[in-house]
Amino acid sequence: MIRVGVDVGGTFTDIVVFDEDRRIIAIHKVPTTPKRPVRGILNGLTKAVGDPSRIGVLVHATTIGTNMFLGQMGIEPPMAVLFTNDGFRDVLEIGRQNRPSLYNVFYKRPEPLIPRQRRIGIRGRIDSRGRELEPLDTDTLRIEVLKWCGKGVRVFIVSFLHSYINPAHEALAKKVIEEACPGSIVVLSHEVDPQPMEYERTSTTVVNGLLKPVLSRYLYELEQELKSLGFKGSLLVMQSSGGVAGIREALEKPAAFIESGPSAGAVAVAYLSKLLGVSNALGFDMGGTTAKASSIVDGEPEVVDVYEVGGTVHMGRLVRGSGYPVRFPHIDLAEVSAGGGTIAWIDPGGGLRVGPISAGADPGPVCYGKGGSEPTVTDANLLLGRLPGVIAGGMKLNVGLAEEAIREKIARPLGIDVVEAAWTIIGLANTIMARALRLVSIERGHDPRTFTLFAFGGAGPLHAVEIAEEINVSRIIIPPYAGVFSALGLLVADYKHSFHTAVVKPLDQISEKELEALYQSLERKASKLLDSEGVPEDKRRFIRYVEAKYWGQAYTLRLPYRDSLEKLIEEFHELHIARYGFSNPKERIEVVVVRLEAYGLTSKPVLRAVPEEGDAVIGERDVFYRNGWYKATVYSRERLGANAKVEGPAVIEARDTTVVLPPGYTGNVDEFGNIIVER
Repeated sequence: MIRVGVDVGGTFTDIVVFDEDRRIIAIHKVPTTPKRPVRGILNGLTKAVGDPSRIGVLVHATTIGTNMFLGQMGIEPPMAVLFTNDGFRDVLEIGRQNRPSLYNVFYKRPEPLIPRQRRIGIRGRIDSRGRELEPLDTDTLRIEVLKWCGKGVRVFIVSFLHSYINPAHEALAKKVIEEACPGSIVVLSHEVDPQPMEYERTSTTVVNGLLKPVLSRYLYELEQELKSLGFKGSLLVMQSSGGVAGIREALEKPAAFIESGPSAGAVAVAYLSKLLGVSNALGFDMGGTTAKASSIVDGEPEVVDVYEVGGTVHMGRLVRGSGYPVRFPHIDLAEVSAGGGTIAWIDPGGGLRVGPISAGADPGPVCYGKGGSEPTVTDANLLLGRLPGVIAGGMKLNVGLAEEAIREKIARPLGIDVVEAAWTIIGLANTIMARALRLVSIERGHDPRTFTLFAFGGAGPLHAVEIAEEINVSRIIIPPYAGVFSALGLLVADYKHSFHTAVVKPLDQISEKELEALYQSLERKASKLLDSEGVPEDKRRFIRYVEAKYWGQAYTLRLPYRDSLEKLIEEFHELHIARYGFSNPKERIEVVVVRLEAYGLTSKPVLRAVPEEGDAVIGERDVFYRNGWYKATVYSRERLGANAKVEGPAVIEARDTTVVLPPGYTGNVDEFGNIIVER
């Protein structure tokens, strides 16, 4: 069976093909088609596979959700109506008291995703114990549905108080809406996020509802186009949590797939770090549009439970309160606008800037010769001899165009030499990217000096050594297939689903028998979903968690449940000390949520040992490093065999990326083709 991973980036669409029978991996890069990504995917598959009917599994990563909330042209959210309890229509507008700009008196909160005139309060109330205090006003609900249905609304979102305890009113509302407006999409909060805290639950449900028709259209188009080419296999989508799921799950809970593209790289780093016995790793993924950083601790990517979409990113850090909360597991990432296509420019004050605007795939950097006129990081690398004349997909680069753009747009306004201008662009981009790596290491309490840096993406290995110097990392690994490493991550990811149910009770009022019944109920749901995805029973793993807090606290701690309440209490106090520096064994503990993580283990590509091959030197050229121009030896990565040793200054060229080794650095090739770079 052939398994294919497809990662659509801002500049290139990366494809990795794994033939399970022959144990062979093949890679391909094709230009992304931003206005219609499906076209780029089909172009790449045709070149990579030829006949799509041979594909048994296709795993796809998409950023369509992120792009919609960032306002990308051509991706418009649907008109939707939100039904809440009477008196609670402004929950989205009130939100939390986070102020992204604390001392800015002119700051304006982000506009609610659904305007006030389409947020409708309906009488009816269920209390925090699940008891009905007032019946749902179905007559008013029906009138409102008929009114908005007549205006063309086909997405109705329902978020009532305490539906996570008793969903009866939401279920009744769905019945009324479907009868009054046949064919409409109805999204209920207890089905999307059955947890307390009405603002986060409502926000998550609204994001899910707005994404549902958008992602449905995209995946339907992709599925139909693939079928027209003979594809009969399984279409899977990467989740933000780092696990894959079937297309039906993606259509039901699209909010869980918003950051699917960047997550794949972190999954690939975790997989390779385990194979190599590296316990702590930093992932550095630099593509054509952005650079992403992730941290892998004890072989696992760090995951957060809540993130925000459509918010403001400052130096790689998401500014809390500037976006819309989504309560789904999400790999902890930092992302900055510093890719190969990122544009360098002079601000009104005369200072050099890099980003956030990118030249993208069309027209791309000036050196692509496709009409671009603004100098980019790629143009600077080419001018300094760090890139070959031909890159992925056979694209020829024009150094003359790059030099002219940098001279006219950067060097002349600054009054400096064109080479100095190019190196300054590289240095500024490196500083921005190093800041992202500090966010996922130092700011998370990790010492980067104890980590190994895994550099990948089309441009990651170009900048890896200089980035490592900035954050004091002494060991760098350039993996095989580095330029398409995120696409490889799609093929090593397992099925992963998160199920949870609200408890909201003091721990001393809960029995182990009661918890066991809740977990068994969640396991039945998980098994049903894994059945639909074709996961064999011997490939399933269930992990139980409890989310608890001291009585009166606002936020919970998550810890594993090992079938013992006594052990749970002990571990809760220990975790509280580790997280907050204190604990109070006399304080009452409240169990808020029980959670089940369900995994379906997949077969994974195995890196094959590479033979010791002959001479990999293909020439030499002048390359600019920090201290000036050097005569660098140029190597072909495909010819570098096991145990090969490369001394800097050197450039290692591959079909999908380029590795730069400054003077004083050595690259040693291990048995699997990893290049281990050290000073």
